[in-house]
Amino acid sequence: MDVDLALVGGGGAASLVLAALGRYNPGVRVAIVDPVHKRGQDRTWAFWGTPGTFLDPLLSATWSEADVVTPAGRRVLPLQPLRYAMLRSAPLYELAGQAEKLLSAVRVTERAEQAVDDGSRVVISGPDGEPLVRAAWALDSRPRPPRRPGRTSWLQHFRGWWLESDRPVFDPGRAVLMDFRTPQPARGVSFGYVLPVSDRFALVEYTEFSPAVLSSDEYDAALRGYADLLGLDLGELRVREIEDGVIPMTDGPFDPHPSPRVVRLGTAGGATRPSTGFTFSAMARQADDIAQAVAAGRPPVPSPPYPARHLWMDAVQLRALDRGLVDGVAFFDRLFARNPAERVLRFLDGTTTLREDLTLMSSTPLLPMTRAAFGDAIGRLRR
Repeated sequence: MDVDLALVGGGGAASLVLAALGRYNPGVRVAIVDPVHKRGQDRTWAFWGTPGTFLDPLLSATWSEADVVTPAGRRVLPLQPLRYAMLRSAPLYELAGQAEKLLSAVRVTERAEQAVDDGSRVVISGPDGEPLVRAAWALDSRPRPPRRPGRTSWLQHFRGWWLESDRPVFDPGRAVLMDFRTPQPARGVSFGYVLPVSDRFALVEYTEFSPAVLSSDEYDAALRGYADLLGLDLGELRVREIEDGVIPMTDGPFDPHPSPRVVRLGTAGGATRPSTGFTFSAMARQADDIAQAVAAGRPPVPSPPYPARHLWMDAVQLRALDRGLVDGVAFFDRLFARNPAERVLRFLDGTTTLREDLTLMSSTPLLPMTRAAFGDAIGRLRR
């Protein structure tokens, strides 16, 4: 089979690319290579951005403000002109399926083992070495480790319960972005998270930024403890769904363009923000860049997800947290206390200006962050 674009992997990143291609309908031959055809609900993405995108009809909920909670109190963050949004996977997979039909894309339900670029085409082979697809370009969203190990390597890892009640117990107008009243790990930062879809249905999640994952029992115990903090009676609630995830937080560099005709997407393409693990907004930007480029007859190579200076700032922050130079809860609370919320969120999306970045840097603890920056520089020189 010979195509113009081969999507290797069919998850969120590939679904966003398909949806974007469907909007532009560039008239190219497309193949999707994945042993699983993603359908239905298997994950939830939460992200911030401006209203009025093609994703708006797919959203389960949006919020114009969000709470950050510490043991000292609750901070309500006005997000305008941004908004916080929730997208469940089923509507996105459905939209991608519609685009797949519009593009007359071919689906190959085999596992891709290799994508070999000979300089003119990419040959994608299965586990037995047999060629599955030849493509002018391969867009590969399969998980990949960094090109080299990071100086600091943490994880964003979490478990969320979708809780349902027979009576109103949630406030659908209030989203909790970070609730730091959870017991803090010896090395890392933990917080709770509440995204209510209605007054009777909400995602309640426990998240850690730390070097290692927990056991299943430990996640459940942490969620029960957080439900107690929220005043929720689990005896009156039903756990309708469970969501787990592990996302890398590392200053190790990912390789978004490993060969002339292979482009990596998602985490493997550098879309994950090292300081937080957030990924969705950068994946959406990558998808739109690719679709616009294909429609214009250009190579489907997206712009870098984040400016180089932001990756350096993330490396310094990770080092400061990992070495215990700053207290994680106090660090994030201070960042939101001394900056407009939309500036912090735009920074985490990689869209702030240099002047705004300098303002953000000046609002962090000067001496510990200077020590972390110096240690990072030494680490880079040794590398």
